[in-house]
Amino acid sequence: MDKSTQTELEAAAFRRLVSHLQKHTEVQNIELMILADFCRNCLAKWYMAEAVEQGIAMDYEQAREVVYGMPYKEWKDKFQTEATDEQLAAFDRKQQAKL
Repeated sequence: MDKSTQTELEAAAFRRLVSHLQKHTEVQNIELMILADFCRNCLAKWYMAEAVEQGIAMDYEQAREVVYGMPYKEWKDKFQTEATDEQLAAFDRKQQAKL
């Protein structure tokens, strides 16, 4: 596979992942962090870092809007729930296991 085709496939897979996350607003970031060790915010940080590396001016809020499909505050107000004590404990255990 040539590099251009690989890049096109990777970009398409990224767009599908972002679209999937935008459609599944019931999946909370804390759940993603517990299960996959990344969340929508991580994805936005990676996106922003790549933009900056390529000389494209982008801040974190702009990158989050790409990933969330709307301003983060709007998504948070509409879809984010408070993390439960169990979720916070699971997240803490995951972080401690990394040490």
